Amino acid sequence: MDTVSASWVRSNLAWCFSPRSLYDSYSESQENKVRCIICYFQRICLQMPTGSVSFERKLLSLEHHPWQSFLSYPYVDFWTKSTIPLCPFQVHSSGLIEDHAIEALEVDFANKYLGGGALHRGCVQEEIRFMINPELIAGMLFLPSMADNEAIEIVGAERFSDYTGYASSFRFSGDYVDKRSVDFLGRRKTRIVAIDALCSPRMKQYKLKYLIRETNKAFCGFLDQSKYSQYKRIFKMNSVQLNEGSSLPIKAKGESRTEEVRKSDEKSWRLEDCENYIGIATGNWGCGAFGGDPEVKTIIQWLAASQALRPFISYYTFGLEALQSLAQVTQWIILQKWNVGDLWNILIEYSSQKLRGEADVGFFAWLLPSLPK
Repeated sequence: MDTVSASWVRSNLAWCFSPRSLYDSYSESQENKVRCIICYFQRICLQMPTGSVSFERKLLSLEHHPWQSFLSYPYVDFWTKSTIPLCPFQVHSSGLIEDHAIEALEVDFANKYLGGGALHRGCVQEEIRFMINPELIAGMLFLPSMADNEAIEIVGAERFSDYTGYASSFRFSGDYVDKRSVDFLGRRKTRIVAIDALCSPRMKQYKLKYLIRETNKAFCGFLDQSKYSQYKRIFKMNSVQLNEGSSLPIKAKGESRTEEVRKSDEKSWRLEDCENYIGIATGNWGCGAFGGDPEVKTIIQWLAASQALRPFISYYTFGLEALQSLAQVTQWIILQKWNVGDLWNILIEYSSQKLRGEADVGFFAWLLPSLPK
């Protein structure tokens, strides 16, 4: 989105934030959402922003065409037989995704309709992000709902407001000066990916069909489509036929094969400049209001980030009690030198037991029974 189209969006924001949309029923959090938008208009009246914001609909194709330059939707063999190594996992018990210290792809726990209740009564993770970075709202005007094989990546949205609280306790706390640098296209180095999780999945979230759906959704969001040739080369070494939706028999030879992929992967990253060393900053995606299992969703995101060849995943637990042992569990898994396929197969085994009523504890306690209760 260039400066001209951005101006058009700004002229429409006032219409979007009509009293009817935000004041159907008054609450203090709604008032503070409006204060964020007022702050935005005050700022742009003093100095009109320059540069660009880009919106990209990312896709895992449901069909394969020889000429396509993007990956196809993976099925169970893709994950079962993957020998891609797990990426480093960093746990933050405090802090916020948007305040991550180094450049990363920041996850928006999205509604399938981008922005969710941002222009209405919603006031959780996605809606708050759209209030403090109001340029994100532009995407709500022209991006239709996401399908299961789609994600949306937005680069360049500037932050204008600071805040405290969450949901009903959300409060505007003042002006925010965004000091992030810009790229050669004039975009702020803020990368946000919107991925929508299953809503109120209950027990079906442990079924294979839905585990694949959630893992592929995160994988789609975490992919860098500009590196298609790199993915194709690495996954070909991994003996996975991405474009056919299934895989040929693995020719791996245990750990040595994993190390071969790891070394090739690291070499590929070294060939890229440091500007492309961009990991994932995320948290309790699909949990909270969406009702997902936080332990399972954590593992799903780790699998997806690793398979997408991201150099790290930084996970913000927001103090969630269910994830208090996350650092201990992820450190133990890394010590086992498991790869994506290993961890996926263990997750599938746990989920199968959960469905059969044979597992009455969370994934972490099932994996490591010695964990403190």
